Amino acid sequence: MPNPSTPDTQIIACPHCHTLNRLPTARLLAGDKTGTCGQCKQALFSGAPVVLAEANFSRHAGRSALPLLVDFWAPWCGPCRTMAPAFAAAAQKLEPQVRLGKVDTEAHPALAARFGIRSIPTLILFKGDIEAARQSGAMPADAIEHWVRAQL
Repeated sequence: MPNPSTPDTQIIACPHCHTLNRLPTARLLAGDKTGTCGQCKQALFSGAPVVLAEANFSRHAGRSALPLLVDFWAPWCGPCRTMAPAFAAAAQKLEPQVRLGKVDTEAHPALAARFGIRSIPTLILFKGDIEAARQSGAMPADAIEHWVRAQL
């Protein structure tokens, strides 16, 4: 389904209840992180990665106006666990221009298969529901941030 954003407003998925919310574009461009969800009343920008699953993935990747950076990982993966704090730190720096999310490939193998995940950690940057860039291997927070900004 196409993103119903307009030049004046953008659709943003809530990181907590995944409800779609409309925010003024000017606020997003100014880096304003103060929006709240109309449904659950929680902050739309928490500075933390969103836990993604089959049930909520399309709301963040396809329906939300924000680019989505997804970390495909697994609990048994040492490099994935090592990169987790760096990914969380990158979320604090990249929001509200980019939403960061995590997909546990063990818990959600259908999503891993859908995107052809062959090694972990793998980062995929989505613009809408289109894959814009992919990077495999653990990275520090500043490298994640630099890589994402270079893709935008």
